[in-house]
Amino acid sequence: MNDTLTSRQLLDRLVAFPTVSSDTNLPLIYFVRDYLSQHGIDSYVIPNEDGSKAGLIAQVGPDVIGGVALSAHSDVVPVEGQDWTTNPWEVIEKNNKLYGRGTCDMKGFVALAMAAMVKAKSLDLQRPLQLALSRDEEVGLLGAPDVSQGLLDNFAKVDAVIVGEPTEMKVVTGHKSCDDLQFHVRGHEVHSSLLHEGVSAVMCGARFVEWVRKQNVENQAKEPSPVAALYNPPFTTLHVGQINGGTANNITAKDCYFSIDLRCVGDERPEDWQSKIQQEIELIEREMQIVNPDSFFKMDVMPGPAVVPEVDGKAEVLARRLTGDNGIHTVAYGTDGGHFQNRGFSVVICGPGSITQAHQADEFIQVSELQAGEKMLDSLLTTLQTV
Repeated sequence: MNDTLTSRQLLDRLVAFPTVSSDTNLPLIYFVRDYLSQHGIDSYVIPNEDGSKAGLIAQVGPDVIGGVALSAHSDVVPVEGQDWTTNPWEVIEKNNKLYGRGTCDMKGFVALAMAAMVKAKSLDLQRPLQLALSRDEEVGLLGAPDVSQGLLDNFAKVDAVIVGEPTEMKVVTGHKSCDDLQFHVRGHEVHSSLLHEGVSAVMCGARFVEWVRKQNVENQAKEPSPVAALYNPPFTTLHVGQINGGTANNITAKDCYFSIDLRCVGDERPEDWQSKIQQEIELIEREMQIVNPDSFFKMDVMPGPAVVPEVDGKAEVLARRLTGDNGIHTVAYGTDGGHFQNRGFSVVICGPGSITQAHQADEFIQVSELQAGEKMLDSLLTTLQTV
């Protein structure tokens, strides 16, 4: 006889795995695999290239089209430098709140999804319930392509994907793209007294960062389009959070590294912004190479596709029926959902918890939110028992 854990008990187990994106998530993935296996549910573990991390997919019920997939990620953000008053790797319940890293973002939903899969195993499902658990969501949605393609390669295609990111159980039908643009500026070192003979990678990078600042000013000043008005903020944003480079105060910097967090509203294409950015860095690069032809200004793109609101989307219709929420909601943060939508799935974002708690010290999820998520998935199981 196998022990069946409640979603609350599963959350305790999941939070105890410190799956910070810089470290392996394999112990958690193997726990999920083994727990599902104990209840007669087979799963596929999908490793990354070096085998240090993995995603997981699973299915319960008949392998027929028309089912529903639950999407979640296994990784969490770091706790270093944050002023926690509880142990981040242990769930602590106080005042109807469950504290711990990942309780909100998004191991709460992982626990609910695991519990729902086990419940589904004992039911007479007419359509399947699938689970897609990704890796490395917090560092660029890196695992989403693997698990979304894995569902298509191994199971019948579902009608809807519910991405359980924290939305306070509101039905979110769209979010901005969240591309990670990585830059490397290579200059030419000379003593700073001979500045004119060198190329400072830091100063060239700073020149570009100032151009980025001006783009934000212009974007914010524009009258939002009807589509942009759905988002907060209602304009495309470009953000430089870190910049590193240089050797000493009296040497022109040989290298400079920084990144841009590019988040586009739904009616603007990331590709157009990337083209505009490329034109600007090529302009700076040409001036750099007049001084030293070996200088360069390079950009690498890590795409984070948007979820675009669908017309009569099956996922939206389903989620509204399960939750009773008929409001219009979009968010500025990114999810794995864009990769599912790019592969032809109907996608909605709906899950327990508030995004304002994500990534914070003393992260928590309200007990009532976890209960609301469980209620939604119980209703989903009832729905999947009908043709």
